[in-house]
Amino acid sequence: MTARTPNPSPEPAPHPVRGGLQDERLRCLLGYSLAQATIPTANLYRKHVGETFSLRPVEYSLLVLLDANPDATPKQLAKTLSVSVPYLTVTLDRLEERGLLGRSRSEVDRRSANVRLTRSGRELVRKAEAVATGMESELLSHLSPGERALLFELLDRLATHRRV
Repeated sequence: MTARTPNPSPEPAPHPVRGGLQDERLRCLLGYSLAQATIPTANLYRKHVGETFSLRPVEYSLLVLLDANPDATPKQLAKTLSVSVPYLTVTLDRLEERGLLGRSRSEVDRRSANVRLTRSGRELVRKAEAVATGMESELLSHLSPGERALLFELLDRLATHRRV
């Protein structure tokens, strides 16, 4: 009986088959891979933040932006979130009805409004952000700190194309 010599350049382990189908050709597509990564992220968000605080992802993002940028204008917020101003207006109306933010005329440009969180809005952001941070730590726990940093850096570099 002879010993088997290990292959010096082994093939990478194949990905597990999902649903009984090979999806290797799709895994080379960025859109497919991003969509697959979004599934567990969206499910965790919905369970931990969305249902708990009755916040859609864009609403959560908007509240966090306003917490960091008091008196932002709707135009600035829409641009940062890559949403239309009419969509943002409806979202702002919904959050204002909940008492989470308020709008006031800009002292600099009377045609524009400034948006600011209320005390209730700031409290909700603190609670939701703590839950979201824990949720993401759980989601990313199988990645090393370096891999996490690289993931965020690469995603940010991809997103810069929308900012051009």
